[in-house]
Amino acid sequence: MNNSRYVFSQLTSFLNRSQFNDYVRKYKGDHYVKHFTCWNQLLALMFGQLSNRDSLRDLIVALQAHQSKCYHLGLGRKPIAKTTFATANQTRDAVLRYHSS
Repeated sequence: MNNSRYVFSQLTSFLNRSQFNDYVRKYKGDHYVKHFTCWNQLLALMFGQLSNRDSLRDLIVALQAHQSKCYHLGLGRKPIAKTTFATANQTRDAVLRYHSS
């Protein structure tokens, strides 16, 4: 049995979560958000990029296939609905990426 961490978890450990949370608070990215936070969105998009997913539907199917591992990947216990993910991608301001601090 393998007791080491998943490769995805090892990659996300390089991200500075406190700095990311500071930016989210500064630009109110999680304002009125109940459970699909900006951090969850970032991890899901990273998973899709690293697993070479072509579409949102393909990404959701892959995440559902790995649902038992999602908690250990940092995505939480609840499954991500396609509409929730699509709404988050559509409504969260992409312009915030270009702000400098």
